[in-house]
Amino acid sequence: MLLILSAAGCNTLKKVGDDELLLTKNSIYVDEEKVSDSEIKGLISQKPNSNVLGYPLRLNLYNLAKENPDSSFQDWLHRKEKREKRLNNLLSQKQVNRLQESFIVKGASDFLKRIGEPPVVIDTALTRKSVERLEAYYRSKGYFNNSGNYGILEGKRKKRAELEYKLNLGKPFIIDTVQKNITSPELDSIYDASLDLTLVKEGDQFDLTNFNQERERLTALFRNSGVYNFQESSISYDILRDTTQLADDQLMDVQLNIKKFRSTSDSTDVNSPYRIHRLKKINIYADYVIGGETDSLQSLEYDNYTIFYKDRLRYNPKALTDAIFFQKDSIYRDLDRIRTYRQITNLNTFKYPNIEFIPDTTQNQLISNVYLAPRPKFSLNLDFDVTHSNIQQVGTAFSTSVITRNVFGGAETLNISARGSIGLLSDASLFSDEPFTSELGGDVNITFPRIWFPFNTEKIIPYYMLPQSRLSAGTNFQRNIGLDKQSLNSILSYNWSPSTQLKHNVELLNVEFVRNTNPDNFYNVYRNTYRNLDNIADAFDQDPEFADFFKEVDNEDDPFELTIPEGANKFVDTVLNNNIILDPDDLNEVNRINERRQRLTENNLIFASNYTFFKNSRVDINDNNFYQFRVKLEGAGNLLSLLSNVVPYNKNDRDQLLVFSVPFSQYLKTEVDFIRHWDVDDSKVIAFRSFFGLAVPYGNSDNIPFVRSYFGGGSNDNRAWNAYELGPGKTNNLNDFNEANLKLALNLEYRFPIAGDVKGALFADAGNIWNVFDNEDNPDAIFTGFSSLADIALGTGLGLRYDFTYFVFRLDVGFKAYDPARQGSDRWFSGYNLKNAVFNIGINYPF
Repeated sequence: MLLILSAAGCNTLKKVGDDELLLTKNSIYVDEEKVSDSEIKGLISQKPNSNVLGYPLRLNLYNLAKENPDSSFQDWLHRKEKREKRLNNLLSQKQVNRLQESFIVKGASDFLKRIGEPPVVIDTALTRKSVERLEAYYRSKGYFNNSGNYGILEGKRKKRAELEYKLNLGKPFIIDTVQKNITSPELDSIYDASLDLTLVKEGDQFDLTNFNQERERLTALFRNSGVYNFQESSISYDILRDTTQLADDQLMDVQLNIKKFRSTSDSTDVNSPYRIHRLKKINIYADYVIGGETDSLQSLEYDNYTIFYKDRLRYNPKALTDAIFFQKDSIYRDLDRIRTYRQITNLNTFKYPNIEFIPDTTQNQLISNVYLAPRPKFSLNLDFDVTHSNIQQVGTAFSTSVITRNVFGGAETLNISARGSIGLLSDASLFSDEPFTSELGGDVNITFPRIWFPFNTEKIIPYYMLPQSRLSAGTNFQRNIGLDKQSLNSILSYNWSPSTQLKHNVELLNVEFVRNTNPDNFYNVYRNTYRNLDNIADAFDQDPEFADFFKEVDNEDDPFELTIPEGANKFVDTVLNNNIILDPDDLNEVNRINERRQRLTENNLIFASNYTFFKNSRVDINDNNFYQFRVKLEGAGNLLSLLSNVVPYNKNDRDQLLVFSVPFSQYLKTEVDFIRHWDVDDSKVIAFRSFFGLAVPYGNSDNIPFVRSYFGGGSNDNRAWNAYELGPGKTNNLNDFNEANLKLALNLEYRFPIAGDVKGALFADAGNIWNVFDNEDNPDAIFTGFSSLADIALGTGLGLRYDFTYFVFRLDVGFKAYDPARQGSDRWFSGYNLKNAVFNIGINYPF
């Protein structure tokens, strides 16, 4: 360890000169108090070299690069007398010259310099510049008389030093009065009406940020009050100070100036001041071709809009006018223009929408032209994939979709897709006698750019909220993986966005039918369950009475196994009919296995409705300081249950109501998901996620369908466990696919840059799944209260990510830090090594 640290220390200073100092730390003190604000720290011109967990990786990579690789190569080439001659004979002189220019010699050094980071050596010129920046920043906060300096503190280790910046602020300046000088009477009236919202107020400390925000507020105010051409550059402020006042008087007067409109082609003010404009005429060009002629188009008057088109109008006029949010004779509002752009884009029928406003001769009215260039009527997408997994040696999948736009003339979008796949199983004996898997499916999806409902919802959900209705239906046939499934689904949903940060989604109908076409394959798929049952049956494998239950196998430890499915099913039936006497624990286990088999092989009919609320404070893709909040509420089976008073349903032997010979699921489900990101410093981010989900069966159900239940583990959950391996509770691999109806998950991740586009992460994942309020009777799997929180599993680990700009490739390695399935002290850090680690590959960040 000492040798490694010593070598790293020498490498760190490799390219630091004898009369230079490597910057190791910046400290800022304002009026003797240390400042940790990231915005103020960002004003420093020189920052210490980045590090990965305290190690200057990028600096040391840079130091590995040759300063002059050409000279180094020549020195190596001539170091031995006959080396050049041997290389020339082996490669030829021309190839030796190329070798010098190759990646091996020169390219490696260039690569190391590109991903590395040169040593940050203290530069007093840049340090003085940092002091000036700090002084300017605090002047913008009203401390006009502040003064700053810096100090260099050499460290105990050689050729290293810290920088200390110290500022004395003095007294801040206060706004005494706010005056105005507005050339336009109309703007003056608008300003006075919103005076209580001003951000520049008498008695406040001077802050340049408030002045900038006030300019932005006034610009938005005027543009949304009819002044379509208002320019922010027309707003300025004068700081007035009485020269007769005392030197220590910190009061100041402010004057707001709003000048006349200034043309971009003329440096002088236009004679007429800003005016409020109304919309005189609105033209919509529905078949606009960029650069094309508009004179030969036909026109149609509809609801005070003029629609121009070529040959025939292919769109419902109302669909076009509903997307335009400014109306004839109304005052111009910039907000209406923005909403119009958003809604036209939401139609998914036009490309490159363009809106122009032309003042008429009175300079009080506007003519608006909306140019809509249609997208192609049809689009075809084709996809072909080749996959490999622990189930399939190789698999191929093909999918295609056809998109038809403006299907009924109202800007509706129809998407018809089909998909198919075939694969070669890794071990066919585990799943079926056939070595191939196959899957075939298709979907029909139609989207309406409005709320498709029997009554008008425009007053509740106006068009500026980008409403959409979606109706979809699909089916899927799957063979030779699992129990072989056939599924049918249909969804009628609505979504709308009141703002860029809020979104609502309502699935009025979500109907799903799942049919297991090969339930006899249960014990082949759920191998842990089968082994538990076979272990119990071992006591009877020599009994001639039960000989037809077993088959002889080439296994010294267990020469007989229950046949699948006949032997396993017969053994269970014999036990449950009391024809075999077992001890209570084994009897309970057989009962659980039978209930589990019935639950996982029964067909499901889910007739659900749900509502999802989503809020996202993220401004853009570069914003690393945001939160996301999602709440989902779902209910299933309630409508069918109400109809039981009218419709005479059949019942099964468990007294469940049947629809099409299938018991329908009835439950209530809620989910809460919260994500928070903190931008620490230098592209370092702390990310946190919390999730809580609960599904409670009742009425016609005593459990939750497998497709609606929760599981633990996997690349986006607790990464120290594989998917479906964790839980429920403190059970240990009860099934091959463990699931439950209660889930709690907490994730914390520290993300940091390593070199170039390579990022790193340290993470801790906690959580588990449990059964609650259902028919599970295993106490180890049931949530009984706060004491069950002791079964929360903890996984820790580290990850590598490569940023491809459009997506992130992720590799995470998780270690079980606390495993509730173990006993006593073995729960902590047992198997905390690479042999027992779980490797996860994913695309993009997990949360």
